[in-house]
Amino acid sequence: MTLTDNQRGAAFMTASMAGFAVEDVFVKAAASTLPLGQVLLTVGLIGMISFAMMVRARAEPLFPPAFRSPAMLIRCGFEVTGRLFYGLAITLTALSTTSAILQATPLVVVAGAALVFGERVGWQRWLAVVAGFAGVMVILRPGSDFSALSLLAVVGLIGFAGRDLATRAAPKGLSNRQLGALGFAMLACAGAILLAVTGEARVPHGHELLFLAGATVFGMLGYHALTYAMRTGEVSAVTPFRYTRLVFALILAMAFFGEHPDAATWIGAALVVGSGIYALTRSRD
Repeated sequence: MTLTDNQRGAAFMTASMAGFAVEDVFVKAAASTLPLGQVLLTVGLIGMISFAMMVRARAEPLFPPAFRSPAMLIRCGFEVTGRLFYGLAITLTALSTTSAILQATPLVVVAGAALVFGERVGWQRWLAVVAGFAGVMVILRPGSDFSALSLLAVVGLIGFAGRDLATRAAPKGLSNRQLGALGFAMLACAGAILLAVTGEARVPHGHELLFLAGATVFGMLGYHALTYAMRTGEVSAVTPFRYTRLVFALILAMAFFGEHPDAATWIGAALVVGSGIYALTRSRD
């Protein structure tokens, strides 16, 4: 059976989300004994070097002029913010909760596209955005059960949404390999910033090396699959499969960290995912 471009794109998007979910598990496990800044810095450097070798193998420039454009500089700033705060969130809070909050990122992108780029967003999609944000509030539980650490995930999703919006304004023509090298360089920057504050870096050993290797390998596989997915199928058909990350994250969080999301997390996650899929598949009118 021959798959259509949209079917192939959906399959690679699902594989990408599985890769990123596994990467989160390895990062959280490594950060249980190593400083988080060291974990992010190590994974970022290895990933950056690996992608840079691919860039050189294709005789592409490592630092194309497009990297110095205002849009790319803004993108880098948002990516460092997203990587840093999301890393803190998955380390200091429940992986299931952080992953559920992160699913609101596409909704923020939809709202940002309307406010920043003037894209047409009909009232039904705005209603979906509001419903998604309501889902995030259900997960955060402002009140007696509120944890300020949950706001780390909110800042992380704002960083990732800003990165995606800045990407729309970035110069065309950059390869997946060049963007991969830049993305992992920003992860290394986030780790360096955090490590400069916390210190206490040391030589990893034993299982820590395996955790770092696992985070790097699955992070790179996830990135490769993501870029292939977004360049294969139609965005409206492929993007909703981003939400499969939540499914993988919940399963892995329960299996490896003994997490048991409560009713509020499930309800909030359902609101975020449902409204996100509706907003992404709905026409602009």
